[in-house]
Amino acid sequence: MAQSTGGLPAAEKIDPELVADLEKYRRELTGYCYRMLGGAFDAEDAVQETLLRAWRSYGRFEGRSSLRTWLYRIAGNVCLDMIGSSRAKRERPMGLGGPSAPVVDSLAAELPEERWIEPVPDDRVLPGPGDPADTAVARESVRLAFVAALQTLPEKQRAVLVLREVLRWPAREVADLLETSVASVNSALQRARATLSDRALDLDTASATPSTEPSAKERELLERYIDAFERYDMDELSALLREDAVMNMPPYAMWLQGVADIRSWMLGVGSGCRGSRCVPVRANGSLAYGQYRPDPNGGWSPWGLAVLETDGDAITGITTFRSPERLFPLFGLADHLS
Repeated sequence: MAQSTGGLPAAEKIDPELVADLEKYRRELTGYCYRMLGGAFDAEDAVQETLLRAWRSYGRFEGRSSLRTWLYRIAGNVCLDMIGSSRAKRERPMGLGGPSAPVVDSLAAELPEERWIEPVPDDRVLPGPGDPADTAVARESVRLAFVAALQTLPEKQRAVLVLREVLRWPAREVADLLETSVASVNSALQRARATLSDRALDLDTASATPSTEPSAKERELLERYIDAFERYDMDELSALLREDAVMNMPPYAMWLQGVADIRSWMLGVGSGCRGSRCVPVRANGSLAYGQYRPDPNGGWSPWGLAVLETDGDAITGITTFRSPERLFPLFGLADHLS
C-alpha cells in the first residue's frame, strides 16, 4: 500500500477526520516515547508506529476508553517492544565511570549512537501554554539528567512514573492502561521515586520554574556564554561555569569535571573550536545551540549540538552531541553558514 509523507496509508484509503484525530496527539505521544526510550529518533519512530497501528486497528476500537488512553496503550506496547529488542540502555558518559583527563587519548573510547541519550527539540515534546505547574514539570522531565535517570528504571516503573508524575494520570487509569492493579502502580511509583531521590532528582521542585520558556536570567546566561565562546575568551567563559561543572561530548565516553580541566581542554585538544559560530535553539527544556566550526572552504560547517545545564545562576554542564548530520535537520539548523 502506498504511503504518505506522514507514514500513514495513502489518501485514497484513509479517513481525513481520523488522521486529524490521531495527529493531534503526536506531540504528547512523542514526549511520552522520548522519556521512555531516551532517543529522539527512536521516539519519532515509536510514535509513527503507534499511529500506524491505531489506523490499522481503529475498526476494532470499541470506545471503552478514550482515544487518548487507547493511543497511550499502543505507544506503551511499542516502546516496550523497542526496549526489549535493545541490547543496552541509553546513558550519559558520566554514568560509565570517573572523569577523564583533558588529553587527546581521552577521545579513544567511543560507543555507538544508540547507546547515548539524545537531545530533542522542545517543540517536539513539550506542551503548549497550559497550567504553569504542569508545563514546569514537563520541562524538568525532559532535562538530560532526568531522561538519563529514567533509563535506569525497569520499564514498568519508568512508565508509571511518567504517567503519574509527568502526565498526572490517576492511579486507576494508569492501572487500566498497564493492565495491572492500583496497588502495583503505587508500589512501582514509590520505588521509582526512591531511585530518583538517590540521584537528587525530584519533579516537585519544578514548580519554581512555572514556564516552558527560559527565564530572563537564563537567556542572559546563554547570550554571555555564546559571546565568550565565539570570542574564545576563556576567562569570561570560565567565570560563567560553576566550579564543579562537567563537560561531555557523546559519542565519546570522555567527560571532564571542574573549571580547570574544562579550560585546559578548550585551550588544548578542543582549540579547533576557536572561531566557531553558535545558533541558539530550544532543546530538552534547556539552553542550547548549534555549533559551527570554521570551514576551510569558507563560512562555517556544522560541528555539534550543545545543551547547557544550569542551576539558575551558573552553567553546571556542557553536553555537545557530535552528530550534526542527524541532529541539525531535526532542530531546523542550516547545513552551512556563509
